[in-house]
Amino acid sequence: MKTKSFFTIMVFCTLTSSAWAEVKPNALFSDNAVLQQNAKVPVWGTAAPNENVTVEFAGQKKNITADAQGRWKVTLDPMPASTEPRNLTISGNLKSQISNFKCSSVLVGEVWVCSGQSNMAFPLAKAANWNTEARSANYPKLRMFKVELVNALAPETDVVGKWVESSPATVKDFSAVGYFFGRDLHKATGLPVGMINSSVGGTPAEFWTSASGLKKLPALHGYLDMLTKKPPQQAKSNNPFNKFPTCYFNGMVAPLMPYAIKGVVWYQGESNNGKPLEYRTLFPLMIADWREKWGQGDFPFLFVQIAPYKDDCPELREAQFLTWKKTPNTAMAVTVDVGDANNIHPTHKEPVGQRLALAARALAYGEKIEYSGPEYDSMKVDKNRVMLNFKHVGSGLVAKDGPLKGFTIAGADKKFVDAKAEIQGAMIVVTSDQIASPVAVRYGFTNIPEGNLWNKQGLPASTFRTDPESLTQEPPKVKKPPQP
Repeated sequence: MKTKSFFTIMVFCTLTSSAWAEVKPNALFSDNAVLQQNAKVPVWGTAAPNENVTVEFAGQKKNITADAQGRWKVTLDPMPASTEPRNLTISGNLKSQISNFKCSSVLVGEVWVCSGQSNMAFPLAKAANWNTEARSANYPKLRMFKVELVNALAPETDVVGKWVESSPATVKDFSAVGYFFGRDLHKATGLPVGMINSSVGGTPAEFWTSASGLKKLPALHGYLDMLTKKPPQQAKSNNPFNKFPTCYFNGMVAPLMPYAIKGVVWYQGESNNGKPLEYRTLFPLMIADWREKWGQGDFPFLFVQIAPYKDDCPELREAQFLTWKKTPNTAMAVTVDVGDANNIHPTHKEPVGQRLALAARALAYGEKIEYSGPEYDSMKVDKNRVMLNFKHVGSGLVAKDGPLKGFTIAGADKKFVDAKAEIQGAMIVVTSDQIASPVAVRYGFTNIPEGNLWNKQGLPASTFRTDPESLTQEPPKVKKPPQP
C-alpha cells in the first residue's frame, strides 16, 4: 500500500512539473554576454505555451506572450555602448507560478561573428608567441562565445556555449584570429567587444549555406540532391565526420539568428580548393544568404584570403579576390606573407587578426585609414609595355626587400615568362624582352607565390592575373592531407 501511494505521488509530481515549463532564453543570453550597441536587440527563447514573459534590461521592460509552441521574442530598443556590468532578467508568469532567469555582467558594445573552417577554429594556444600574448590578455571587456559543434538536417533553434571574458587563464581556447581581431578592435574603439565563434575544421562553404540559399543557383542544386537522394542517417549530431551540405548552417548559424551583430569575420576556402570556379558564385551567394536571413541589411562581411600552401591553387585566392571586388560592404585580408608552404595551418595569426581589424575600423566604423594592400584594378597596353593601375595604394607603392618580383607576362599564346616590373607612381609597368605584344600579366599566380608588392602602410598586395576569364575549367584535383 505504501509503495502504491509513493508511486501515485511520483506520477502526480511528474505530471505537474511537465505541465509548466521554465522560461528559457537562447543560450546567447547568458552571463557575460555582449549586446550590440545602437541597434534593435532581439531577445528570444522558449516557455510554456501562452506563458507571459517579461524581459528587463537597462531600464527597459518588454512583455510578450509565448505562442502555442512556447516560443517568444521581444526586441529591446537601441542602446548606447556601456561598460557597466548589468543584469538582464527574463521572467515568466503562468498560473501564479513565476520563474526567473538572470544574465549577469551584461555589457553593450560591438558584436561580431567569427566563422569558417580550421584556420578560424585554430586556438590561440597553438599560435606563434601565444605564451607572450596570453600574459597580457587581461581584457575583461573582450568576450568570446564558442558555439559547440552541431550538424543538422534542418535549422536548429538554440546552441550550446557560454560567454567567457578574456584573461590569461581563458584565452588559450579562443579562436586566435578572432582574439587578435577583437583585441585590436577593443583597443582602437575602447568599446566592449563580443566575438561569437562558430567554426569547424575541414568544412566547405556549401556546409555553411542554407538549403534555400543553395536552391537559388541551379548550378548548386547537386548539393541539395545529396540530401534528398541519400540523406544522412542522423538528423542532428555533434560528430564532425557526419558532414553534408547545409549541416553547419543549420546547426551553428541559424540558431544565432537574429542576434544583433555588427558584422561577420570569415576564414574559409581551403576545403573548396578543388572547385575554384564554383567558389566564384558559391561564396558570394553564401554571404547574401546570411545577410538575408539575419535580417540586418548588408552588414560588413570581412574575410581572409587563404594563405599560400603547396596544395592550394591560386584560382581559389582569385575567387576570393573577385568576391571582394563584386560584393558590396566586404573586405579581404591578404595573407600572402604569413603562409606556410608545408602547413595548411600557419601559426602566425596575429597579422591576420590585425588586418581584419583595420578593415573593420574603415568599413564598419568609418575611420579614414588604409585597410588593404594594393588592389589590381585595370591594365593598359602600350606597345611592349603593360601598365597596371591599382586601388588602395595608400601613400605609395613599394617593393619590399629589393626589386619587384613575382610578375610574369604573356602574348596571345598565353605562354607566361618572367617579367621586369617597375613602380611608376601609383602604376606598375611590366615588360619582357621576350614578349613584343603582351596581352596579359600575372602576379604571384602560383601555389606558393614569391611577390613583394606592398603599400607604404605595410599591407601586401593580393596575387592576381589580368585574364581571369581564361579559367574555363577546374584545375586538376590534388591529393590533400586531412584537415582537422
